[in-house]
Amino acid sequence: PERLQIMLTVDELMALENWRFEKRMPSRSAAVRELLRRGLASDGFLAAGQGTKSQEFGVLAPEVDGRRPNGGTAE
Repeated sequence: PERLQIMLTVDELMALENWRFEKRMPSRSAAVRELLRRGLASDGFLAAGQGTKSQEFGVLAPEVDGRRPNGGTAE
């Protein structure tokens, strides 16, 4: 296995932990792998614009560059 380290805000970590316990996942790693699997299997994604910073892709952020994660625009 390869190691992947990510930075989360306190709110993102709390959301992950809450989801993990609701789903009875055995570990944070298992929860992250399951969420990653679900995300990769889903349709639709937000393409980053040129110059977009990684911290602008927060898990709990409602929009990035005026676009909502589901592809709509924030108006």
